Amino acid sequence: MLSDKMQAALNQQVNAELFSAYLYYSMMNYFESKSLPGCAHWMKLQALEEMTHARKLEAFVNERGGRILLTPIDGPETEWASPLAVFEEAYKHELKVTKMINDLVDLAIKESDHATNNFLQWFVGEQVEEEASADEVVQKLKLVDSTQGGLFMVDRELGQRAFNLPPEFGGGA
Repeated sequence: MLSDKMQAALNQQVNAELFSAYLYYSMMNYFESKSLPGCAHWMKLQALEEMTHARKLEAFVNERGGRILLTPIDGPETEWASPLAVFEEAYKHELKVTKMINDLVDLAIKESDHATNNFLQWFVGEQVEEEASADEVVQKLKLVDSTQGGLFMVDRELGQRAFNLPPEFGGGA
């Protein structure tokens, strides 16, 4: 069973994951408006990942006898100076989410909630991947910044990103 404090913190994280999806959908639409379908595709899949993170948290809270209470989500940014600025913000956002996950782990440890701590380790590892993925795009965009056609090459590459829906959402094993 979850403590009230742990349940409230996990609810906040669900809300944060939903905001993340909302932010990435906004970024997707920015790229659509700039005729960068590969970048838009990358952000669309990132938004789907965030939705699965929220659902994973929801399922855990429910399994532990808790309840998810959704709260309003602030509107995300809608304009950026450049594609690089978008991915820099995505990377910065992932750093923020990492801190939030680490704070949840710290709370679970403080409360001797071993089940929640164990559950959260998946998110700890996931955030390493999330940060690396966003930073990789930032670094590529910096490399091609002054080259003619470089953005379009990166855009084409980002369009190849794949996402496998987890089994708990009806995806394959």
